[in-house]
Amino acid sequence: MENQNKKTVLITGASRGIGRAIADAFAKEQYQLVLNCHSSGSELNAYATSLEKTYGCNCLTCIGDVSSPSFIRQMFEKARDRFGGIDVLINNAGISHIGLLHDMTDEQWQQILNTNLSSVFYCSREAVPYMIHQKSGRIINISSVWGVVGASCEVAYSATKGAINSFTMALAKELAPSNIPVNAIACGTIDTAMNSCFSEEERHALEEEIPCGRYGTPQEVAALALSLATSSSYLTGQIIRLDGGWI
Repeated sequence: MENQNKKTVLITGASRGIGRAIADAFAKEQYQLVLNCHSSGSELNAYATSLEKTYGCNCLTCIGDVSSPSFIRQMFEKARDRFGGIDVLINNAGISHIGLLHDMTDEQWQQILNTNLSSVFYCSREAVPYMIHQKSGRIINISSVWGVVGASCEVAYSATKGAINSFTMALAKELAPSNIPVNAIACGTIDTAMNSCFSEEERHALEEEIPCGRYGTPQEVAALALSLATSSSYLTGQIIRLDGGWI
């Protein structure tokens, strides 16, 4: 078993974008890392090796589908065997779907529901018993401003993020007596592959809508996640918008 004096963070969807930036931020602070992705295993393994060489941290990669409860159980078992338990859980994995509601298939609806929302439930359910036993821990959910106000042609995505926000506020009340804060970061438009579908003209128009005049960066999300992982336990149940003043 690795050094139990160090804290361990588990990050879903860690191979790219926001999850990758979060992994880098926590590695710099000497956290032990459990990194998950679904289909970019070689990329994630290479990144984990790079983090270990750069920061001297310990990494465990777990390749699999976070919408599967059996995979989640296996991932947490491996994490417990290697590190003892998870001190910080960051539910970051997510997919988007842009299109009219009446064109969406049953399979597409179920996929986005399972990946974005059910994964948060499965991971939190596995993480909570250890945290309660320790009387400490942090759960941070990566959400979206569309979970606050909704987005046309992104009804399913907005619904899952709105549910994550409610999940966050409810679980925060449940775990507050055990000194376990639960918060969510409601991201605006972040400069990741998920938002690379826009043309240059569309991107420029969107940037003009944002008071800060630009997209956010994955590193800014990561910095906020790290801050929440180390902040007072009195800060809990919050949906923190990181959107450049957009919404």
